[in-house]
Amino acid sequence: MELLWLAEGLAALAALGLVLTAFVAHITASKLPNLHRHEDERFFLNAEDKKEPVPNLHDLPTHELSIVVPSYNEEERLPSMMDEALNYLEKRQKEDPTFTYEIIVVDDGSRDHTTKVALKYTKKYGSDKVRVLTLVKNRGKGGAVKMGVFISRGKKILMADADGATKFEDIEKVEKGLESLQPWPDQMAIACGSRAHLEKDSIAQRSYFRTLLMYGFHFLVWFLCVKEIKDTQCGFKLLTREAAAQTFSVLHIERWAFDVELLYIAQCLKIPIAEVAVNWTEIEGSKLVPFWSWLQMGRDLLFIRLRYFTRAWQLGRRKEN
Repeated sequence: MELLWLAEGLAALAALGLVLTAFVAHITASKLPNLHRHEDERFFLNAEDKKEPVPNLHDLPTHELSIVVPSYNEEERLPSMMDEALNYLEKRQKEDPTFTYEIIVVDDGSRDHTTKVALKYTKKYGSDKVRVLTLVKNRGKGGAVKMGVFISRGKKILMADADGATKFEDIEKVEKGLESLQPWPDQMAIACGSRAHLEKDSIAQRSYFRTLLMYGFHFLVWFLCVKEIKDTQCGFKLLTREAAAQTFSVLHIERWAFDVELLYIAQCLKIPIAEVAVNWTEIEGSKLVPFWSWLQMGRDLLFIRLRYFTRAWQLGRRKEN
């Protein structure tokens, strides 16, 4: 009998804790996503070092493909990624002159020469093909991607990491993944690169502690937010312009867990999602997620679910200001 009372007491405490957490999540939520752009972020530098106003995601597209590359202190690794990407894109354009592209490097408040390195490619290829947006303050990877997406001109928009861990030619795989979802309802679809097929090999290279954190994170993602996608965190995602406008307009999370919220929003809006296996290589100098960030991600996952459940966060579209 005492054990039964104890179990009932613990269950009541757990329920009370959940209610309190939901209350805290609701009252501490910023009702609107941060789409504010600093005045200096409304321009990019062209090949002549002159300022040009940035376009808007809600305008009609003028290019086939936009590639958004969030970059924070990436002066050493960015050139390798850019060389690989531009070699591929230039070759593809020669084979098909109707194919047009742009790469948008978003310097997320770097303390090194990331912007200076990226601008060398603007001078070489022109500002129609390579654009550099320098954020005044560090917003986090999700915030940097969002700011880049909102100045994109492509019919399709690709997120790609600055370290080049995913081979750029694998864009053809995610493009096929996107095509497999056609016809797209309301022209919306998303194809996610995935490293799930490489999980066994990656586990062998991790410590037991980091493996435990990884499994814990995957469980929380599955339990709270996204059930159909095995690898939500791969930084190689391709979206139709319409899907990007719908999802990024209401995206709140700006740091590590932003991918999960992005896919959660897509899931709620019934946007079709394909998960596509891609090649992935550990790049020297890759930034390991610190322990405190794992805790932050766990909190963010819980808050994503609770804030949308309590309607502190809404799914309606909001325009950038």
